[in-house]
Amino acid sequence: MKATTILFDLDGTLLPMNLDVFMKAYFGGLAEHMAPYGYEPKRFIASIWQGSAYMVKNNGKRTNEEAFWDGFNNSYGRDGRLDEEHFAEFYRTKFDSVSAVCGRSDRAREVIDLVKKKGLRPVLATNPVFPSMATERRIRWAGLAPEDFVLFTSYENSSFCKPSLDYYRSITNTLGVSPEECVMVGNDVGEDMIAEKLGMRVFLLTDCLINKSGEDISKYPNGSFDELIEFISSL
Repeated sequence: MKATTILFDLDGTLLPMNLDVFMKAYFGGLAEHMAPYGYEPKRFIASIWQGSAYMVKNNGKRTNEEAFWDGFNNSYGRDGRLDEEHFAEFYRTKFDSVSAVCGRSDRAREVIDLVKKKGLRPVLATNPVFPSMATERRIRWAGLAPEDFVLFTSYENSSFCKPSLDYYRSITNTLGVSPEECVMVGNDVGEDMIAEKLGMRVFLLTDCLINKSGEDISKYPNGSFDELIEFISSL
């Protein structure tokens, strides 16, 4: 079936980064910002991780946003949603400083422009564990704009996470497309290449490769941005 829709991961794909370094800077900055409002940093970060774990285990019965706050509140013993405005303030005023630990590739813009030129629809299939305002800023760090995508996933509009196949199913259902007309592009073997099991074609971008299980990646179309552009051009 002819491809109509290209799904892109963000972190480590369109936005070059070392994920561990990024998360340390992100959570550390957020904890520092929230400390004046009565949140002990170590306990706060542990609660953020607990909220993240709840999202990863989400089964579709609630949004990831709801799952996150349930996990955070259960861990910290405090209703963090009462302080949501302080969280939002961090994303508005301080989150951009975290971009210093990320890279930037002009090839991301080139790839998205190519997808549009070919009449294909670009989707940002980033793991939806972030609020939309945080995702929008990370998109801009990559030299792109939220408007470049027909859809981007966030914790507000999603009820599953990678590597669940239901995450990918929810995207195809939302867009009214079949998996067979989609291509998933990502850098994480475990979280992104699993889309192949749903019937999607895949491409593994190896610039910031994550391969926790040491899987043989030769079975996937793979390479750097040059190979990705060649791959998309052939669709």
